[in-house]
Amino acid sequence: MDLLSVSGVGFVEKNAVVLQAISFTQRRGQKLALAGESGAGKSTLLQVIAGLVQPSAGEVRVLGGRVRGPAETLVPGHPGVAYLSQQSELPHALRVGQVLRYANTRPASEAQALFELCRIDQLLLRRTDELSGGERQRVALARLLLGAPQLLLLDEPFSNLDRVHKRQLQAILAAVGEQLGITSLLVSHDPADALSWAEQILVLRRGQLVQQGPPEDVYRRPANEYTAGLFGDYNLVRGADRQALAPAAGRKSARKALLVRPEEFRLGPADGGGQDGTVRAVRFFGGYYELEVALPATTVRVRAETAAWVPGAAVGVSLAAGAGWEIQES
Repeated sequence: MDLLSVSGVGFVEKNAVVLQAISFTQRRGQKLALAGESGAGKSTLLQVIAGLVQPSAGEVRVLGGRVRGPAETLVPGHPGVAYLSQQSELPHALRVGQVLRYANTRPASEAQALFELCRIDQLLLRRTDELSGGERQRVALARLLLGAPQLLLLDEPFSNLDRVHKRQLQAILAAVGEQLGITSLLVSHDPADALSWAEQILVLRRGQLVQQGPPEDVYRRPANEYTAGLFGDYNLVRGADRQALAPAAGRKSARKALLVRPEEFRLGPADGGGQDGTVRAVRFFGGYYELEVALPATTVRVRAETAAWVPGAAVGVSLAAGAGWEIQES
């Protein structure tokens, strides 16, 4: 039996369609991520799954039990499902230990181990209004975990955190899955979060599910330009440049563009195969350089490990083995 089953879920608000016939399942222990632009319906879908928003159509089941929305139950929410919002809502000006004690359903030893896992055992005597953003998020997470949920819904959990606290929370969430066996469903606006964490990514656009698959498939073989743009920079190679870089693919479907990620190009001397171009700009990004290269029919961005070329230099551009994906332009 699937832990989570979402079947034909739709939601209409003020005559605007927010979700349209969303269906998917999640196995116990499987890490799923929802991706999409702002307004795509990600948070609304998470709230429907949590039982905090009443769907206009379809149903959600957790371990076979139907999730009832706020129109059907006095207290919104579903047993075994925990929802961590962006705001890290905690009672104001109470001691952290008090807040956690009211929420606890675990034996004292388990609770203490959970506090240590969430790295908050040193915060128990602090008041909630004295916590930093990262500390509030960890306390809010521990509060939910004390209820022993089976499904943890994470709504942009890293959005208000600096890099240090974000890395810390990511490590804690990994431990939550491994040590406590809690299944998680993540919404994040940062593509790196979804790509590095999830086993499956679901892409939403205007309330519709437009692609679902493993992170590498979604990144390297996007269904459309919209999905490609969500997960990083890309180039669309057309016409003569496409014929020079991938002649076999060009013969198959010349009307479609070839989508190439910047790291999938290879640079070499001019007249060395592929397509010749001219370097227009070189930019340093810390761990790599990005070159802007003008080809006969288009300009592409190419990622390189060293600054071996300068603006104005002639360069040969080719594709890495297996690189390039035919795509229908938006």
